[in-house]
Amino acid sequence: MRLKPLVTSLTCALLLSAGAQAAPGNVGTPSDDLDKMLADKGLLTQIDKTLDNVRQSVGNKASELVVDAMGFLGVPYKRGGNSAESGFDCSGFVRAMYEQSIGLILPRRAEQQAAATQNIDRADLQPGD
Repeated sequence: MRLKPLVTSLTCALLLSAGAQAAPGNVGTPSDDLDKMLADKGLLTQIDKTLDNVRQSVGNKASELVVDAMGFLGVPYKRGGNSAESGFDCSGFVRAMYEQSIGLILPRRAEQQAAATQNIDRADLQPGD
């Protein structure tokens, strides 16, 4: 699956960037030394480029998903439906779009899809959550 290298790169980049974050007011900490070493070796630039590539790839996939979904305008709603030929219900439509766009096969029913997600505290919500 093409998404696995993307997820691996993103995970590594996030771990490196999280480890390189200094706590506020902690000047001269090992994190500062790590930042300096990474910068001296040009690795921070590489991490920034990787993060930019990841952001662009994720943005492209999201745009692709939206464009694919717009191709189904006019397909009727059908309770329990899961195909363009017979119609979709909401969870059937979401499942079909993710499978078609990024190859991710979600559970069929809405409560199963919701149960398969990561819970996010209200205080930590970001656009799109």
